[in-house]
Amino acid sequence: MYFFLVCLSFMEIIGISSVNCKLLSIIITADHTISKSGCIAQSFFYYFFSSADFLILSVMSIDRFMAICYPLRYSSIMKPSLCINLVLSCFSISLLCLLYPTYMMSRVPFCGQVLDHFFCDSAAMLSLVCVDITLIKLSTVINSVFILIIPLIITSISYIFIVFTVIKMRSTKSHHKTFSTCVSHLTMVFIVFGSAIFIEIRPSKSDSVETDKAVNFVSTILGPLLNPFIYTLRNQKVKDCLRDKKIWKYCQYI
Repeated sequence: MYFFLVCLSFMEIIGISSVNCKLLSIIITADHTISKSGCIAQSFFYYFFSSADFLILSVMSIDRFMAICYPLRYSSIMKPSLCINLVLSCFSISLLCLLYPTYMMSRVPFCGQVLDHFFCDSAAMLSLVCVDITLIKLSTVINSVFILIIPLIITSISYIFIVFTVIKMRSTKSHHKTFSTCVSHLTMVFIVFGSAIFIEIRPSKSDSVETDKAVNFVSTILGPLLNPFIYTLRNQKVKDCLRDKKIWKYCQYI
């Protein structure tokens, strides 16, 4: 679990930095310009790590499923080599899904000059293209199946089995302890998948640039900001430290 959390944190740090570094530069220098190549590069890195995020969250649901449903076999199945291969597979799938649309975006001409967004969002970029983008949209739909729909199905099935396993437990304390290990992961699943699904399945007639910005803000900035608190506050050692007020001693030294 902690290995996957490290990978998840790494991807969020790199992915969000591709957006926030430019955003801070705009705030400090008041220079709102960005080159086409820079915009495409920002979009690629953001969606590459975001896509890997979805896949890692589904892998983490499988990890929770194995730990709860097959606790005695967990160590023999979820070996370090398997965990590393799963993470590398997430990166590989994300890369393969983004190669074609990124290449096509670099080839098409942009007629507009003003990007109405706080980062190089793919939908905002496509609105500036003045040629037929049917193939790019089709590749985006296909990528959504591999990056969003399939991981969500895997996560849902994993938790269905987890719920059935927990129901069979006789002890109420066991119910609480088991579910408490999944709360942090489920919270991030709702935030990350929820915002992405809202953007993808929203009817076109209700399209709103401001709504897109708000939803992207939640998934781009608010999600990674809350992530450390969501996971650490579920940790018993952190709770004990806060309860004993040891943290305030550390703060005084700092």
